[in-house]
Amino acid sequence: MMQLHIRGQQSHILDCNGDETVAQIKAQIAALENVDASELSLSCGGAPLTDDFAVAELTSFSLDLTVPMLGGKVHGSLARAGKVKGQTPKVEKQEKKRRRLVVRRGEFSTTDDSLMSFKPSVVVVDRTPTPTRKKL
Repeated sequence: MMQLHIRGQQSHILDCNGDETVAQIKAQIAALENVDASELSLSCGGAPLTDDFAVAELTSFSLDLTVPMLGGKVHGSLARAGKVKGQTPKVEKQEKKRRRLVVRRGEFSTTDDSLMSFKPSVVVVDRTPTPTRKKL
């Protein structure tokens, strides 16, 4: 006689002899959970168990139970939830008019007059030629 510890949404302890198969254990759990036995999935040590596997060959007496959740498939991607991209109309960008700065000849501003007072009156230019390399 051995005891199997079943861990799922609820924990169950099942008494068994060792000559049972996983399919028989699933049938007992299905009666306790009020779920169809074909929907249940049992795993031992992270490895899923097949229905013809003998209980005596288990490496651990703790089994993990996976019961499918109620509900159905979600239609559409959850990444797009709350987005209104498809609902807003596409509006093309309009060309902007370029504004050109117009400077008229003969008119000077006060900033131009003030800049002229800071320029040196005599400009010295060095007219010596720069040395060049001769090609060999």
